[in-house]
This record gives sequence, C-alpha cells and structure tokens, in this order.
Amino acid sequence: MNFPRHGGRPLAAALLALGALTALPGCAPLIVGGAMVGGVLVATDRRTTGAQVEDQGIELKAGNRVKELATLGHVNVTSYNRMLLLTGEVPDETQRARVEESLARVENVKSVVNELTVAGNSSTTSRANDLQLGLKVKASFVDAKDVAANAVKVVVERGNVYLMGRVTEAEAARAADLASRVPGVVKVVRVFELISEEELARMTPAAK
Repeated sequence: MNFPRHGGRPLAAALLALGALTALPGCAPLIVGGAMVGGVLVATDRRTTGAQVEDQGIELKAGNRVKELATLGHVNVTSYNRMLLLTGEVPDETQRARVEESLARVENVKSVVNELTVAGNSSTTSRANDLQLGLKVKASFVDAKDVAANAVKVVVERGNVYLMGRVTEAEAARAADLASRVPGVVKVVRVFELISEEELARMTPAAK
C-alpha cells in the first residue's frame, strides 16, 4: 500500500513534524489512536460505534473518579473496547490498589489493566519526551507499510510503550517488534485484544 505524501515529505515525517508543533508540556502520555495527528490520515476504527462512544464515556467517568479519589499520584486512563488501561505513578501500593478497585466499578468497564508504578510523579520533561517517543512509534508503523497503523493506539509513560487495539496475533507481534526498535523505548507492553484472521476478514475493507 502506498501512503500519501504531505508537503513533499513522507507521511511519517509529516507526522513527526506536526507532533513537534502540537507537543505541549504536561500532556503526556501520548495517546495516538485511530488517526494520524492533525487528521493527516483518516481513522478506521475496528471497534463498533457503540464501543467507541462507551470508551469516551469510560475515560470521562474514570478521569472524574480519579479526581474524586484525590490521589497524590499522576494517573492516566485510556479505554479501548471497554478495556481500561491505567498508567502513571502513585505514592504506594495501597493507592495503586485503591485506584484500580475504584475504576473497575466505572460503568461499562469490562476489565482493568493496572500499569501504575509506585514512584514519584513524572516531570514535565519526561512527559514531553513521552509525547515525542509516541509519535516516533506511530511513524514507524506508517513507514513499515505492513502494519494497520490506524488500528493501534499508542500510550507512552516514562519510555514504556503500551499498545492497544483489536488485532490479530501476527499484527500484534509485528507492531510490538517495530515499537521495540524505536530508540528511547524502554519496554513494550501488549495490551491488545486479539482477534482471529477470520474475524479480520469479516470486517469491511475500509477497516483493514
């Protein structure tokens, strides 16, 4: 598949350039899922429309719940097909368990993946670095041309890359391998929902 060019540059390069313009301190971890930054590539989502709406609601409710908990940590929430990923930092194991237990009760959440770290809150510089690193990971998917980049959501925290999406085992392995090769990546954590090749084949052509 040939990817479009933007301003005479490969799309991946355009993504990185646009990311540099939109990188705001304190906005990490990067969540780049479904579409290229700035709408350069239109999204094709493998979730149902209902699931997408539910995920938006889950993230809003979970975010509000974190505020209500008044934890001293830096907690980020990302929902994909009702799977809730928790990343960031909390002061101790008690807070880590408390946050997970509370967010697991948010309406429509079917499972929680708790990747909260017991540590001091990350710095603004660290979060800015995560933003740029996530853009590079996403760009590596586009450059590879054999990865459905718009089907993978990328979350980055302290150099750790979390990959979400509805993908086949082969797609998951390829995306994880590509992400691991990006300079600066500490580790890659697969938080995928695996689907069969048959399920993928049944999806509309635009979703492949």
